[in-house]
Amino acid sequence: MSTRLSLPDLQAKAKVIRRHIVTSTTAAGSGHPTSSLSATDIATALYFGGVLRYDAKNPGWPARDKFILSKGHAAPLLYAVLAEAGYFSTDLLPTLRKLGSVLEGHPNMRRLPGVEASTGSLGQGLSIGVGAALAARLDGTDARVYVITGDGEIGEGQIWEAAMSAAKYRLDNLVLIVDQNGYQQTGATMEVLDLRPVAPRFEAFGWFAQEINGHDLNEILVAFDKAKHIKGKPSAIIARTIKGYPIHTLLASDPNHHGKPLTKDEAEMALAAIG
Repeated sequence: MSTRLSLPDLQAKAKVIRRHIVTSTTAAGSGHPTSSLSATDIATALYFGGVLRYDAKNPGWPARDKFILSKGHAAPLLYAVLAEAGYFSTDLLPTLRKLGSVLEGHPNMRRLPGVEASTGSLGQGLSIGVGAALAARLDGTDARVYVITGDGEIGEGQIWEAAMSAAKYRLDNLVLIVDQNGYQQTGATMEVLDLRPVAPRFEAFGWFAQEINGHDLNEILVAFDKAKHIKGKPSAIIARTIKGYPIHTLLASDPNHHGKPLTKDEAEMALAAIG
């Protein structure tokens, strides 16, 4: 089963998820709100746009599609999405990073339903995705695997080892989404390691690649649909995003704002801007 909302309802759902991200990280006094906000539209489309096949009441359903958040520091996004999808109560969200909470700073698949991989060590998620895609094939299911990485993360060599393996095994049930928000922990990706243009690099490794506006829900849905119809090779979707969108203008003095929660005053302004 999957959830498919109308475009206006998807836009409204994305706002709800963004509000969860802001409120949970501010309450925690730590976390990665801007890294989570840049990928919100992508995750919203996956879970509520009729793309990902899942059953929140039966998280271990063998035929389910899998979503792997390789950029595990964006856990506030994953938790907000899973709560809105019905895996657990939204009442848990304010406990983010609190002592004893199941909502750890990075996703822990042993503690929370709906988390398919314990991530946070960057560069590993695509390899996990390759394994999951191969397992789905061996199990004889038509399950698909979706992985989100950051654009700084794709500087990791393991990403390209996984990319070669995915092409070798013709994993057309694997979709990688690169959240290209232009920043990583230590600065702008163009200054740390500029891999642009990214799409041709994946094409050179034998992938089908497309580049989209990662904040346009309609474009995102079209890209997922196109990827679903590609046969014989894995798909990469390079999503151009803005770190902290749509509250980036409030953080203009620090466009990276990596790993910093908003102050209470900033959070109030952010919630007003999100609507």
